[in-house]
Amino acid sequence: MTKDTDSREIVLDVLMEILEHSVYSHIILRQALNKYQYLDKAERSFITRTVEGTVEYLIQIDYVIDFFSSTKVKKMKPVIRSILRMSVYQILYMDRVPDSAVCNEAVKLAAKRKFVGLKGFVNGVLRNISRNKETLAWPDDSVRYSVPSWIVSMWNQDYGKETTNTVMASFLENSKTIVRLNSSKAEKDEILSSLRKQNVQVAESVISEDMVILEKFDYMEGLEAFQKGYIQVQDISSALVGEAADPKEGDFCIDVCGAPGGKSIHLADKLSGTGMVEVRDLTEYKVSLIQENIDRCGFDNIRAKVWDALVPDSDSVEKADIVLADLPCSGLGILGRKPDIKYRVKPENLDELASLQREILSVVQAYVKPGGKLIFSTCTIDKKENEENFAWFLENFPFQAVDLEDKFKDQFQIDSLKHGYMQLLPGIHPCDGFFIGVLQKKVE
Repeated sequence: MTKDTDSREIVLDVLMEILEHSVYSHIILRQALNKYQYLDKAERSFITRTVEGTVEYLIQIDYVIDFFSSTKVKKMKPVIRSILRMSVYQILYMDRVPDSAVCNEAVKLAAKRKFVGLKGFVNGVLRNISRNKETLAWPDDSVRYSVPSWIVSMWNQDYGKETTNTVMASFLENSKTIVRLNSSKAEKDEILSSLRKQNVQVAESVISEDMVILEKFDYMEGLEAFQKGYIQVQDISSALVGEAADPKEGDFCIDVCGAPGGKSIHLADKLSGTGMVEVRDLTEYKVSLIQENIDRCGFDNIRAKVWDALVPDSDSVEKADIVLADLPCSGLGILGRKPDIKYRVKPENLDELASLQREILSVVQAYVKPGGKLIFSTCTIDKKENEENFAWFLENFPFQAVDLEDKFKDQFQIDSLKHGYMQLLPGIHPCDGFFIGVLQKKVE
């Protein structure tokens, strides 16, 4: 058995979990990479790229297979379907892998999984696609960008075709690994020096001096700066939540939906050892993820607890200087990092999530002191969950929007900043899709 076959078997097993059993891609892929950490970097990179690419381009891949196969994708045996999908991705998008090798390995894999009788079918479909790949044409933007047609239609209506295509194209680009520097833990030069000593390629962000882009590293847990809590994996858009919150020394902050804790740790870092951040989430498991990050970073001014954001907490009424509500959402702003979201979410889910957000906001707004702030954020670009709920909140609770123009005008030219919120769009802005709104409780 060759190493390539080993890698492809792992890819097949992971894809079966994602595409046939609806396991979240980022979870099962991370588990697989941890399990096979002994493989060399090139093999793990192959596994990561093939899994992520196959999921990312799934609609396009299925279109191609259906075009060249007499048996349609939906009628195929699940194992054969997955072998063809991962192989078509390699043929279309992985130039370093010869098409002949892709076909041969797919045939071997089919035989190894007890489908000897379908070897000819697999070989025929893949070689036909390989011969004709230069002639492929996409019937519409849904297939071209591998985004469900109902999402394309919604975004075209909300943002226009040009912006929508820019956003969808950005999702297909390689996602960058971005970390925030915990500046109260160590000086920036010390952190960057630690990273470079381990041969990590570091590029600084144009948006924030505390954000850096990492490349050429093996795995995050192996970096000294990560182990010492000097860095926190966090996209620029997510880190802007902490900048928008702008806590003052001594502030008491409550993060009501906080797992895995990145935004709360940012608040604790900005408080420079003063005040307290209480970060909450629904389950023991989610809170354990928060606690892992707290323990690694070593901040004393942050604590985690299990609490359902929908359950009123009478002890917290008007106690918080800042309430951070990073709410459950459709996740349509982070499809570049979690591509399987676009196949899971349905139109009705947007209504359900918008309603859930309103329920949570109705409860947690009570925790804000008069004059304190509520930060409302999501990682989606759906207007129903974002702008419409922001407007609804202002109409129903004694809060006012905080003008964000002075704070962010140097980074973003967004008209809505003066109205208290910003909708960040991937491809338009240099970050994930994110909504951030800042509201201040009125003083009677």
